[in-house]
Formats: sequence, C-alpha cells, structure tokens
Amino acid sequence: MQRVKLDKIDRQILEELRTNGRMTNVELARRVGISAPPCLRRVRALEEAGFIGGYHAELNAEALGYGLTVFAMVGLHSQAEADLEAFEAMVRSWPMVRECHMLTGEADFILKIVARDWDTWQTFLTSELTPAPNVASVKTSPVLRRSKSDPGVPLDAAVISES
Repeated sequence: MQRVKLDKIDRQILEELRTNGRMTNVELARRVGISAPPCLRRVRALEEAGFIGGYHAELNAEALGYGLTVFAMVGLHSQAEADLEAFEAMVRSWPMVRECHMLTGEADFILKIVARDWDTWQTFLTSELTPAPNVASVKTSPVLRRSKSDPGVPLDAAVISES
C-alpha cells in the first residue's frame, strides 16, 4: 500500500470509528467538526485507500461460553514455503484458532486459541494440533487474565500532515 499522509480530520475519523464503528455518519461528522456529506466522502475514501478494512462487533467470549484462551507456539519440521502455506491453510480451517502469526526465532507460529473449557482445549491439542502434519513442537501458555485489548493500531503523528 502506498504511504499516504492523513490530515487531522482523517485521523479523528479513524479514532472515532475505531472506538465505535456503528455510529451514524451524522454523529461522526458532529464529533470531528465537519458536515455529514464531506464526512461520508472522507470515510469512503479511507475505506477505498485501505485504511479501514471492515467493521466488526466485539463479541464477549465468556458470555458466549469460551472461558479459556491459550497461546500456542508451534514449531514445524519444515519451513519450505509450500509447507508453511499448508500449515496456514490447515489453521484457517480450525474455528477455535482466532489468530495465527508467523514468527522469527524459536517458534514458527503463534496461535491464539479459544476453548469452552479445559477438556475441549485438551481434545483440540491432542487430536488436532499436536498430530497435525509437519508439526514438530507445541508449547502452550493459557491466559490467566487479559490486561489490555485495544483494537486497530495507534494513530500517531507519523501518519498525519498538519494541513
């Protein structure tokens, strides 16, 4: 993506939508200090430029019965591109895996996994993840508590121009 400088209003729009993506365009325009039509044009331009990738509801995992989150560091036998892609495709088919990131260093991937309980987690670990093709090692860390969860990325001055 081409690096585009955002002005102060673009940044304010992104900050407001990051906090509440469901607000009306009229409310958004009021909050950033412009009228509704140019606000909508700016939002559409931010979407088209790829700064806004979508809108999502933040679901409450515990309320939906997912009381356990585990991070799993996965090492593979082979890091050939075809093997990495095969592992990533397999991970995409597992609904309990909510995030997958390829790493450098000791592990090849870190997975964020949610489970309803310890038995569900253990079944997934022993019947799906550990015996999966090309998996050499799995080191897990269950989450005791979450101290911070900010969506998106920081909107610092490096991406804005003061115009």
